[in-house]
Amino acid sequence: MKKTSYDVRITHLKCREIQAPIVSSLIQGFAEEIGSDKTIEVAKKVIRKDATESGKKLAQEYSGNSMSELSKIVKEVWAKDGAMKIQIIRENDNELFFDVTYCGYVQMYEKMGLKELGFILSCSRDFPFMEGFNPEIELSRAKTIMEGAGYCDFRYKKKEA
Repeated sequence: MKKTSYDVRITHLKCREIQAPIVSSLIQGFAEEIGSDKTIEVAKKVIRKDATESGKKLAQEYSGNSMSELSKIVKEVWAKDGAMKIQIIRENDNELFFDVTYCGYVQMYEKMGLKELGFILSCSRDFPFMEGFNPEIELSRAKTIMEGAGYCDFRYKKKEA
């Protein structure tokens, strides 16, 4: 019998949806055993490390780590299939400024009863992702929908030499 291999790709949003129940259960279980503060501290550390590695991996998959590849990742990975609605404000070789006007990640976490963990599980990944993807690009973001704002303001800019 011939063995068939399948390359099944799921959306970024679906990946978070699959991860969220087990991760939240682990966080809750550890919080009961070692306390909430220590658990959240460790969870943030692990999530930051994973996000940095994800940045490195996507730079390899996209064969580069410039603003152009970052823009593709935002559109083709993070916002795929309507997971986020984004409004591009400025896009060039040195800057990628956009607002997220709809976030399916927020909706998904709310639906699962995990909105209080949503920022840690998703939004907190954005800054360490850049450390792995390209440490010469800095992100500034003052607000997120997850934290109650009307939109997320992503501002990626090449660092000054």
